[in-house]
Amino acid sequence: MSLDVTLQTDPGAISTDPVMEARRQIEICNACRYCEGYCAVFPAITREKVFADGDITQLANLCHNCRGCYYACQYTAPHEFALNLPRALAATRTDSWERLAWPAGLARTFQSHGSALAVALIVGAALIFIAIAALPGGGEGFYAYLGHNIMVAIFAPAFLLPLFAIAISLRRYWIEVGGSRPLLSDFRSAVVAAGQMKNLSGGQDQGCNFEDGARYTNARRYAHHAVMYGFLLCFASTSSATILHYVFDQPAPYGFFSIPKLLGIPGGLLLVVGCVAMLLLRSKADPDLGTPGHQSGEVAFIWLLGFVAFSGLALYAATGTGALGLMLALHLGAVLTFFLLMPYSKMAHGFYRFAALVREAQDKRQREIS
Repeated sequence: MSLDVTLQTDPGAISTDPVMEARRQIEICNACRYCEGYCAVFPAITREKVFADGDITQLANLCHNCRGCYYACQYTAPHEFALNLPRALAATRTDSWERLAWPAGLARTFQSHGSALAVALIVGAALIFIAIAALPGGGEGFYAYLGHNIMVAIFAPAFLLPLFAIAISLRRYWIEVGGSRPLLSDFRSAVVAAGQMKNLSGGQDQGCNFEDGARYTNARRYAHHAVMYGFLLCFASTSSATILHYVFDQPAPYGFFSIPKLLGIPGGLLLVVGCVAMLLLRSKADPDLGTPGHQSGEVAFIWLLGFVAFSGLALYAATGTGALGLMLALHLGAVLTFFLLMPYSKMAHGFYRFAALVREAQDKRQREIS
């Protein structure tokens, strides 16, 4: 296929601005349309003729970086167009997380120095918890090391304030991409697409080319499934424990066949397996197709999430042993670090991507009506 249309931009004018460069490449893709069936990004591109900054932000967050379009493209380097759409959208996507984050600047710090920052926070928080554990807890199990009231005083704001920061960021995103009041059907479509990881299927349920450009594979899709459903199970475990404690007056610790354990143990195992698989897949993938200069933040988020799950499982295994106090401090330090960094780490991408799926469903519905 040859590109036999006149482009509105100079294909040789490669920009260092992520939004401008993504717009240049998207306009070329819109003229070619070879990859139209690959994922939700390309049908969304073909619905537009002119791309505002908000359109570029939306397309970037709709992209799942499966990289199939790059390996299928005839206009990659050394062609003069030098297309690398996965990299351009990844750069724009990360730029949007940094620009729209609240407070500003924290996301950029984590993306550049994620591993060092996460390790420092885990160690620092663990030392604080060890110091607090020296005070009389007055409870049983974990509460003998750290009183329930102290845990609530620390973790309630550490959980709610990051959610507040994410809510502000998502509001900014929704305004930038031109979203209006969504309907329940828009959320339903987004939930189905996210739950199935539909956009990691390569458009024909054959997988994507993330870790191996020569073949399609569903490995990354399955790893994402393990991480997402593992996280949801762990969240459900914590929520059920909260309900048991405050509604039914059944405080921790809980037995193996209790609801919190039956949800939390499989969830933790899925999280560990999923995070290890994602790190292995990243080691095989071409770094030039990802976000430039942000490898530390992306890797840090994966191992931090995996360490939260692993330390939780290790904590349960250490029950009744002398290692319980140390494992409790490390686990709580990891959880606290995860919460505090949630709006500024790649965890934010889950919220932005879901918002992008809602916006995509809304846009398709509105165009069908009109």
